[in-house]
Amino acid sequence: MRDPLFEPIKINNLELKNRIYLPAMHMGMAVDFQVTDQLVDFYAERAKGGAGMIVVGNATVDEVSGFFQYIGAHSDAFIPGLTRLANAIKDNGAKAAVQLNHAGRYSHSALMGGKKPVAPTALASNLTREVPEELDIKGIKAIVESFAQAALRVKKCGYDAVEVLSGTGYLISEFLSPVTNKREDEYGGSFENRMRFGIEVMTAIRKALGPDFPLIVRMDNNDFMEGGMRHGELGQYAVRLVEECGVNALCVKGSWHEARVPQLTSNVPRGTYAYLARNIKNLVNVPVIASHRINDPHIARELIQDGYCDMVAMARSLIADPYLPEKARTGRENEIIHCIGCAQGCFDNLFKLQAVECLCNPMAGHERERAILKTDTQKKIMVVGGGAAGMSAALAAFDKGHAVSLYEKSDRLGGQLFLAALPPGREEFAELAKDLSTQISLRKIPVHLNTEVNAAVLDQEKPDAVILATGAKPLKPPIPGVDLPHVVQAWDVLSDRVSTGTNVVVIGGGAVGVETALFLSEKGTLPGEALKFLMVNRAESFETLYDLATRGSKNVTIIEMMGKVGAGIGKSTKWVMMQDMARNRISVKVGTKALEITEKSVKIQTDDRVDEILADTVVIAAGAVPVNELALLLKEKDIPCMTAGDARQIALAFDAVHQGHEAGRTI
Repeated sequence: MRDPLFEPIKINNLELKNRIYLPAMHMGMAVDFQVTDQLVDFYAERAKGGAGMIVVGNATVDEVSGFFQYIGAHSDAFIPGLTRLANAIKDNGAKAAVQLNHAGRYSHSALMGGKKPVAPTALASNLTREVPEELDIKGIKAIVESFAQAALRVKKCGYDAVEVLSGTGYLISEFLSPVTNKREDEYGGSFENRMRFGIEVMTAIRKALGPDFPLIVRMDNNDFMEGGMRHGELGQYAVRLVEECGVNALCVKGSWHEARVPQLTSNVPRGTYAYLARNIKNLVNVPVIASHRINDPHIARELIQDGYCDMVAMARSLIADPYLPEKARTGRENEIIHCIGCAQGCFDNLFKLQAVECLCNPMAGHERERAILKTDTQKKIMVVGGGAAGMSAALAAFDKGHAVSLYEKSDRLGGQLFLAALPPGREEFAELAKDLSTQISLRKIPVHLNTEVNAAVLDQEKPDAVILATGAKPLKPPIPGVDLPHVVQAWDVLSDRVSTGTNVVVIGGGAVGVETALFLSEKGTLPGEALKFLMVNRAESFETLYDLATRGSKNVTIIEMMGKVGAGIGKSTKWVMMQDMARNRISVKVGTKALEITEKSVKIQTDDRVDEILADTVVIAAGAVPVNELALLLKEKDIPCMTAGDARQIALAFDAVHQGHEAGRTI
């Protein structure tokens, strides 16, 4: 029986070897619009991994369509780099395309040397807060021609296809939407007029490319903006693109950047947004590609089999594991490292104007400089601690050629990854624990569970070097009453090792405090299966179902001394968690100090005011401290030692994986 994921498919006259489509991602790796070695290495690795089509970009079409970290396609000066990138992809077995885009009002003058962004109407976005210049007819026509010339340039560079981004809140979608298009000329008002710009862009590109060159459009089928575009009109637009403009495939997604519906974070169920592709697939006779949170071949295969789409877009999935396609093709799906939707290395980096990296794959974006070279001198390495840092260190040290053994004092590998997986919507962290553990098993690295390393173990094993990844332990703050029986640690709450009352006060509003509060606020809410049953049977109104899904059985309050909560949570996921906290009615008191814990309350101080909050249970989420006492013993025994993860300094899971990898790679 043939695997539908690996059936060939044609886009126009271009045959792809499989249905796995790596969509364009802003990587932050270009320098002054020029392709870099970093970009070439990154995409060459994904081509080797077996993707059918790789789309790079998005790429600029003029000087105000993006900024210096974007790939440039608006000048012949960029042809050599674009050509080198095309060759790197094609020479390694994948088809190559470039996505063209104009960011419109999402551009920012500060990143474009003072040049003003442009848009259909002079309305600021919620991202930049900057009012763009309103395009006149001459400017519109110039951009249409710029798209056509950029597409022609891409074709000359040897790419197999051109994709155009017509969504996400960028310029073409700004013309489409009544939210951002308030024009009264032939480009505004009616939907027919608002479609005009997008239709003109695709028509001009098709004319420039000729009839046989594949043209793909990546589009929204719901922008999730209040007053924005939904399936009906966007479906009409899709039909027009295919029938009038000669578009050969549609890559369908949802949401603008400023919409308040999560798209890519870990709380989005896998494959949820494939329904947007199916709506379009039912209207057109060209291949349709589904997008968002498709991180596993099994769900990708199901979406194709069940008629949602013809292909699947797997973006961050192939950052996390470039060899996902080849592993799936050869029956090794258990070896895949899955994207967990954490955004710690990808989107969070972009907000800091840094190149994309990956929590799950410390090699991503560092394919050349972090390549592991085999050692000429094998050493006996003990890795102490089987969490994210320890497993990452053990894998890198083994791949370098050392004799590695891994020691973990509990009964399983994974450490705090399992703790991180317990709050609602964070279950994917347990997937990473499983994936790393599988990699340990595949390499047959000896694992010693339920083993605490001490002087006797060291004397018996006689390691040449030790990597300490012993993690952290929760901090107990010096608050009067902290030792009362109803005061518990957040880690114990998340692990369900303690019970909590109706009125719960969480002391500490950092990442762990927020996650614990969300975990508690879900207690008593109706699960998804029950909600679906009630919905399809029309047993309750939407308002009642919403209340059942968001109103739990506990009253949860967070106390935080700083001026805001969520320190340590990445920008990409923080807004989602803050939105969930408000939705679940979690009370937040910032600039507030816990003065004393009593048997029935917590006494607090906000500015000069002292108050009291009822509390059946008080949860301490006041941070953690490294556990690295073994370092002193190793120093006494003169055993070389490196430290990684929380044992070194309290940080993110991203830091643990990367530090562990670096320790193992360099030891």
